[in-house]
Amino acid sequence: MNSLWSDRRIDAGSIFPRSSLSAFGDRWKFEPLAFFAKTNCMNPWLDYARLLRLPNVFTAMADICLGALVTGALPTQTIRFVLLLLASSCLYLAGMVWNDFFDIEQDRRERPHRPLASGRIARATAGWLGAGLMAGGLLFAWSADWHTLRVAVPLAVAVLLYDGWLKRTPLGPVAMGTCRFLNVLLGLSVLPGPTIPAWGWMLALAVGVYIAGVTWFARTEASESSVQTLRGAAGVMLAGVALALTVPALYRDAMPGEPINPAFPYFLIGFIFFVGMPVFRAIARPLPERVQAAVKRAVLGLVIFDAILATALAGWIGMVVALPLLPAAWLGRWVYST
Repeated sequence: MNSLWSDRRIDAGSIFPRSSLSAFGDRWKFEPLAFFAKTNCMNPWLDYARLLRLPNVFTAMADICLGALVTGALPTQTIRFVLLLLASSCLYLAGMVWNDFFDIEQDRRERPHRPLASGRIARATAGWLGAGLMAGGLLFAWSADWHTLRVAVPLAVAVLLYDGWLKRTPLGPVAMGTCRFLNVLLGLSVLPGPTIPAWGWMLALAVGVYIAGVTWFARTEASESSVQTLRGAAGVMLAGVALALTVPALYRDAMPGEPINPAFPYFLIGFIFFVGMPVFRAIARPLPERVQAAVKRAVLGLVIFDAILATALAGWIGMVVALPLLPAAWLGRWVYST
């Protein structure tokens, strides 16, 4: 896993079985972006979409949607919500660009097909794009208010530290988890005010720890992984899910009388099985294809985890947080993001 928060491809086949797609007939066989790519009409746009890992930006949006739902900020704070969506998206996309910017020499050796490594997009152009997106993200956060900017600035710093240096060190998974932790805090800042409640910090910590585990699990996915490493990473992922169980109690202490969805623990158990089955298969036989399948499921689980967390405090409406999976899956049919 070599880019901010997650850089795995999300494709329709990882969410909907291929057989179910084929049941709709030949209309699914028409691929408009692929058609334009073949006619050289959209190659530059596709290259930029791939550089940005465009399908994956919806996982960052899910964090902001989580924050808006659990704080009850909508519809009164709709403008702030939109500004935070834009801020998070810009910072995420900047991280994707900086990932390839700093990895260009390695990509020239191992992934020469990538837009920067192949020379289809100039490195200087990517640098300006990354800087512009990062500046845009901070500007959108500042437009919300000063307190939101105080979360966005550390997030931008964490992005640069991860992409430029920490990714190649043992601290890489921690840095990736920190990015996701801060992005959830950014979503929680949708309500005006200088403080985030204790339950909000725990909510963000649960997501951050889970992502740290996923990143650790994926570190050697291209080669045969160590069973001990995979077990340790799976334990960290499970710890993130376990931390989520403490959120309702903290929320109830802060807001007595507010209802908690009684189905929340059962959703978490289902989530553990959803992510855990391919993880257990990979640990039993750590072949690259098994580890990659487990990582793909775990990354898909990011948005589902956000949706489950939202149901704990916001009720069944929290499931709408999973809706970003639909455009992500659609775009993932043409725009590769690995």
